Order: sequence, then structure tokens, then C-alpha cells
Amino acid sequence: MSTPVEEVRLSLPHIELAAHLFGPEDGLPVIALHGWLDNANSFARLAPKLHGLRIVALDMAGHGHSAHRPAGAGYSLWDYVFDVLQVAEQLGWKRFALLGHSLGAIVSLVLAGALPERVTHLGLIDGVVPPTAAGENAAERLGMALQAQLNLQDKRKPVYSTLDRAVEARMKGVVAVSREAAELLAQRGLMPVPGGYTWRTDSRLTLASPMRLTDEQAMAFVRRVGCPTQLVVADDGMLVKHSELLSQLPFTVNTLPGGHHLHLNDEPGAILVADCFNRFFHAP
Repeated sequence: MSTPVEEVRLSLPHIELAAHLFGPEDGLPVIALHGWLDNANSFARLAPKLHGLRIVALDMAGHGHSAHRPAGAGYSLWDYVFDVLQVAEQLGWKRFALLGHSLGAIVSLVLAGALPERVTHLGLIDGVVPPTAAGENAAERLGMALQAQLNLQDKRKPVYSTLDRAVEARMKGVVAVSREAAELLAQRGLMPVPGGYTWRTDSRLTLASPMRLTDEQAMAFVRRVGCPTQLVVADDGMLVKHSELLSQLPFTVNTLPGGHHLHLNDEPGAILVADCFNRFFHAP
């Protein structure tokens, strides 16, 4: 955990993002993307264990120390994909690898399918395709999303009187994490406010997606991926229950012990994930 990490800010034409840099400057270019409501510290255990990679671990828009999107804008999947593409452009990376966890894995998969000529390797951790829905429910879903967006204006973020209470709340979140994982995410995710601490994340991130792909549309991205792809499935995570989906994927799939944040929850989990990806990124 004491491995040196460099903090950087990336001023893109449309937004400013924060990131952590790991690894040698001449390493294989990798953009690492965290999960929903997490931040770049999602890779604090894993990235130092990956060899020969130049890893840019982003705080995705609205998360961590990155800027929030302007008023009236949203956080669609496609906007995240464009952010990543703009990061690569700024870094001068015409071809690069992607390493994503959960939401970050979905963003990575969509970008690799949309622009397969740009992506050299695709590493996915307990995430792959976006959540899907039947096309006939599109109007109802949009209506609910629009109403939720209106209702959000009257909501306020929770304020925790101490850092420890905020960490405990994160441990018991929608996806539970270990105390050490919660502390790492809190280091980058909390900010002081009157009365204590609250999360830096944009409240709009809690809104449901107004539109979802159909199963057929989601699989179109999978089929168009042209690079080697390694998917790590946590045996107590979110993907393991979707055996039918996993059986359709033309990717290398490794199931490892641990929960959804197996790369962050503890050192043994991070070591197992790192061993898997070190073999993958350096395969002949």
C-alpha cells in the first residue's frame, strides 16, 4: 500500500478529471475505470501489483476529485465512454488497454465494442454488459426516470458526524465492502461540510438510467470486441448468478473467491486478481 502513486488532473475540452498514475512511463498504456459510486482508490491494492503497465486510474466524472457534469446534464453510459476516449486523446494514446470494475467494466466493454481498433486488451472485474430491458418498457422507464430527476432537487446528501460513521455506512452500502476497502474509498470520496462529512459524489449518480439497451443490442458490443479479453468473476459477486450470460461470452473467464470488490477488499483477493491479470497482459 506504500507504492508511490502520482496524482494528476486531466483538463479535457468538456470536463476536468482527476486520476492516479501507476507504473513505468514506458509500460503498456492502460486506463482503469472504477465502479459506481467508487473512485480511483478502487485500484489502490491492485494497480501496484500489476507489472509493466502504465495505469491511469480515473476518478470518473461525478466521482472522487473529478468535476461534476454541468446542471441539466446527466451521467449516461455513452458520456463516460466519450470521457475515456478524450483521456486517451489527451495522453496521445492511439491504442491502449482498458481495465474496469463493475460500471467501469461496462464502460470498457462498450468502448472496446464501439471502437475495437483502439483497444489492445480488455480486462474486466465482475462486470461486462450494461443492464438490459425489454424494448416495450422504454416509455414507462423514461417516465419514472424523469420524475425521479425532478424529485432529486428536494433531496440532500447524508452528513456523518465522524469519518468512522461514514466508513461504516460505506461498508453497508448497496454492495458491502470490507472496512479497509471502505476506508480507502472514503479517503478519496469524502469531504468536510458543516456538521461533519459527506460524499463528494454527484447526487445525480443515484438516478436510474432513463433508457436501457435490449439484450440483442448489448450483445452486439460483445461480438464486436476485437482484442484479447479477460473477465474475472467473483464467486460471491454480482455476475456469478448470470450463468446464461457468461456462457454466451467469447472471453476468457476466471472465477475467483471473494465478493464484488474482491480486488480491493483484502490483500489475498488483490493478489489473486493481480496474478490473473499479470498473466493476461503479458501473454505471448
